[in-house]
Parts: sequence; C-alpha cells; structure tokens
Amino acid sequence: MTRTTLRPDWPAPPRVRAVITTCALGDMRSGGDGRERLRALLPDEPVWLRQVHGIAVADADAARRAGAEPEADAAVARSAGTVCAALIADCMPVLLADEAGCVVAIAHAGWRGLAAGVVEAALAAMRAPPEAVIAWLGPAIGARVYEVGAEVREAFLARDAAAASAFTPGRPGRWLLDLYAVARQRLARCAVRRVYGGGYCTYADSERFFSYRRDRTSARMAALIWLS
Repeated sequence: MTRTTLRPDWPAPPRVRAVITTCALGDMRSGGDGRERLRALLPDEPVWLRQVHGIAVADADAARRAGAEPEADAAVARSAGTVCAALIADCMPVLLADEAGCVVAIAHAGWRGLAAGVVEAALAAMRAPPEAVIAWLGPAIGARVYEVGAEVREAFLARDAAAASAFTPGRPGRWLLDLYAVARQRLARCAVRRVYGGGYCTYADSERFFSYRRDRTSARMAALIWLS
C-alpha cells in the first residue's frame, strides 16, 4: 500500500515538523477529498496560498490570525502551530528552516518562480543567517522527462549563466531541465550549504505522486512545514 505521507530526511531541529502528502491521501485542492484527512496530522489549519508562480512571500503568522489565503508562492512562519503550505503536482517544494528552530519557510518553485527568484525571496523573508539555514527539496518532475522550450532556458540564463549546466539538449528546439540542480545552484549562491532531498520524479512515480504533465489532472499534493 502506498504511504499517505513522506517525511523529509534532513537534520532539522526537533521543533521543525514537515510532511508531504502522496496521492494516497487524496487531492489537496480546496474541495478536494484529502484536506480533512490531512488536518488530523497537523496542529492547525494550514495557511493555504493562492499560487500564481511568482515570488511574493506571505507572512503565514499574520495570515493565520486573519484567516486569510494570501496570493503568494512562498510563506514564512515564526509562531508555533502556524503551518506553511504549498500545493504541488510537478513544481518543486523547497522547505527551509534555521538551525535554532526559530523560523521556517516554504517556496513553491515551478520553473517560473524558480527563474524569478522565489527561493531567494523566501530566504530573505526568514531574516536568518544563510549559513544557519538548512533546505530540503521535495518531490518534483525529474530531469529525464521535464522537457521545456528554449524560452525557459533563456529565462534562467538571463538571471544566471551558470544555470546552463542544468539543461540537457532534448528534441530539436527543446531542453530537459533539472529543477533540483537549479535550486541547489541558487541556494549555494545564497550561502546555504546544507541542502537535502531531491532525486524524486513526480512524473515517473505514478504510485505516489500526482503529475500535471503526466495526467493533465488538476489534483494536487501538499507540502507543509511548521514549528511545534
């Protein structure tokens, strides 16, 4: 039987809790069949985001107090019990925590957000020394199957020429993109040295993960992080 959740394998402080749902727990969209089952695993209702593939970072503590669903693709929390959440189904969730267990953040990093700097924005919002931050890269579409157009490659190279190493030639005019490689480059450039996770492929692993590109479905999984 497919496990309903994944737990990051990273040396996070004891206060830092995180979970990633699999397709076995159900669809995590609003009105989906999985949110009620997920709620039993959490200290409070997650702060869900209206994701737009941008770089805005929500103050999840303030959104929790207001009962709001902010338009953002990243969130940061410092209060116990505030659950930062991102919906995923090929886009990469990047979980962040400081080694003191005082602040956590999440970034929803599809190619647009990753190219524009959503990971860097989430790090900046944490206001923690980057050398004291650890990161975990969650399930995303893998480099062997994530084919993109030349305009995607150009968008990354316009920001950082080193991103060229994350692209492999595919069919004529197409490229295979390694989201994990770009995320590691960006984190290293920000002086975050302890990076874990990666190596998943939502497209290839149909037993555990929804994949928009594989199924053309709108069903979503959730990645969540909070302080206990």
